[in-house]
Amino acid sequence: MSLTWSELMKIVVEFRHELHANPELSWQEEDTAKRIRAMLDKYNISWKKYARTGTVASLAPNAQGEHIALRGDIDALPMDEKNNFDYISQRPQCMHACGHDGHTATLMAAAIWLKKNEDLLNNPVTLIFQPAEEGGHGAKKMIEEGCLEGVDFIYGWHNWPAIEFGKAVCPDGIVMAGNGTFHIKVTGKGGHSSQPELCLDPVLAASAIVVSLQQIVSRQIAPQKIAVVSVTYLNAPSGETTIPDCTELGGSIRVYDDAMRDEIFCSIKEIAQSTAKAYGVEAMVELNPRYSATINNPKAAQNMREVLSENLGEDYQSSINVPTMASEDFSYYLQKIPGAFALIGSDDGEENHNKPCHNVYYDFNDKLIESVSKVFIELAGLKNEK
Repeated sequence: MSLTWSELMKIVVEFRHELHANPELSWQEEDTAKRIRAMLDKYNISWKKYARTGTVASLAPNAQGEHIALRGDIDALPMDEKNNFDYISQRPQCMHACGHDGHTATLMAAAIWLKKNEDLLNNPVTLIFQPAEEGGHGAKKMIEEGCLEGVDFIYGWHNWPAIEFGKAVCPDGIVMAGNGTFHIKVTGKGGHSSQPELCLDPVLAASAIVVSLQQIVSRQIAPQKIAVVSVTYLNAPSGETTIPDCTELGGSIRVYDDAMRDEIFCSIKEIAQSTAKAYGVEAMVELNPRYSATINNPKAAQNMREVLSENLGEDYQSSINVPTMASEDFSYYLQKIPGAFALIGSDDGEENHNKPCHNVYYDFNDKLIESVSKVFIELAGLKNEK
């Protein structure tokens, strides 16, 4: 394969922009999967379909060393992009606002370069292009269909706008929190705002529930433990002179272990239902466990830190506090086999590169493709000699 490193970087940056302009939501990544598979075919990289829109490529399958897997996620978010560059999203209410387009392009760069040097690999390498990370439990489905078969270690990463470009973190133990969501429907009896005594006011009851939920962490969780409970919406469609029949509210929690999640869920349900009863209304509570904490294996994390140091420099370590309270379904992989997950900084001072993920003005920093693909290539067992 007569392809230089600089030529490869141009190809994968263009590929990233193509993905950014054509985003797809979780479990809808049909076009994205076609583009990924076409690129793999172009460079004679063998692959198999997993979980319908997922793709798993393999290199040096008969090598005898430790089997290494590298993962990139491919789905986008239901948001309208507000950027004005040439490759903005062409699909309404769909945007790569978390950088999965960049993660995919980075994994593709590593795949192509590793294929070019496949005869130098002493170990099998699996490349996982995973769908539905954004709440869709894509990793779980990929694992159920066998994507980790024979794999010894797995590595992943996430771009992080809150970290300076060239810096990263990859701790032993927990790197990202677990999470869950809740939805509460409060049902009363509506009526005219001039006669509240004839109504059972769900807005008042829901407001009391919100206030009480915000006290779970401060009054029910020991200060030595860390958790977040956030009410993110309160909907009571009505008119200025009408008390509605029902109100809905909900939000998310962040925790470091599943036992704490169960404890907080019990508190949410008890508070919602007891508060509703006190106001003469009813509360139906839906609780949705999402992802567990992302917990790095110490051996794998140390290996990844060494590679990060070699490629980003000895002073790569960011001072950002970890674990973060964000969540990742990479946790599913780490519950099955040893591995490590890193947060790698994207903030190089350019405006879009320090916007937080899930922001309508966010854009992935293309400079990360080169630096992180080198990390992936070395983790896969090939020294970076470009």
